[in-house]
Amino acid sequence: MVEIKGLEKFAPRDFPGHISSTVFLGGCNFRCPFCHNSDLVLRPEILPTFPLDYFLSFLDSRKGWLEGICISGGEPLLHDDLETLLILIKDRNLLVKVDINGSFPSRLEDLIQKGLIDHIAMDVKAPLTRYQEVTRAKVNEEDIVRSADIVKNSGLGYVFRTTLVPGLVGPEDIKKICQMLDGANVFQLQQFVPLNTLDSHYLQKKPYGREEVQRFAKIAEPYFSEVRIEGV
Repeated sequence: MVEIKGLEKFAPRDFPGHISSTVFLGGCNFRCPFCHNSDLVLRPEILPTFPLDYFLSFLDSRKGWLEGICISGGEPLLHDDLETLLILIKDRNLLVKVDINGSFPSRLEDLIQKGLIDHIAMDVKAPLTRYQEVTRAKVNEEDIVRSADIVKNSGLGYVFRTTLVPGLVGPEDIKKICQMLDGANVFQLQQFVPLNTLDSHYLQKKPYGREEVQRFAKIAEPYFSEVRIEGV
């Protein structure tokens, strides 16, 4: 059974529009230097595991109040047995949102077809040509494109998200990302937060200012129904 490495019992910002909790799963196939979940990504084995019985008791104790669970990480779709966890959540008539990096399109498609996912947030790290550079990992670019298409055509609620990291993501990168996602409903620009990063050099990076972030949003607006800014 997939191991739960973190539980945020009340996470109002993670699943917009719903009273929700967030579950964190360990492990990731990317090594983004700016990631703020370094222990989850690099050292999940050192983190305590929440017993499944505890988690299910928590869900049952919130019956009638809790509306949804956000599954985050790490990369949730890395886990072969994620389906079992999602079934247990859906059996309690709760909505499921997954935060994904787009590198497991077949698993994403399978879980959607089985009715185990209600909402998707897909992080788009960079233009396709720079993915391996930015994620510091081997990436199949076709998987990213396929995942984006699956998300767009899923009929579910979704958001594509890009973190604005100075030195990694600039105006031209945003334009190329937008061109790849053209026609999607919602795109969210996320402020980089220099906290607990995988690469300690990124603790010293100064985030973009409000005006710069707003300029990025102006670049994105022609491509999407809605452009959001988070964390500024």
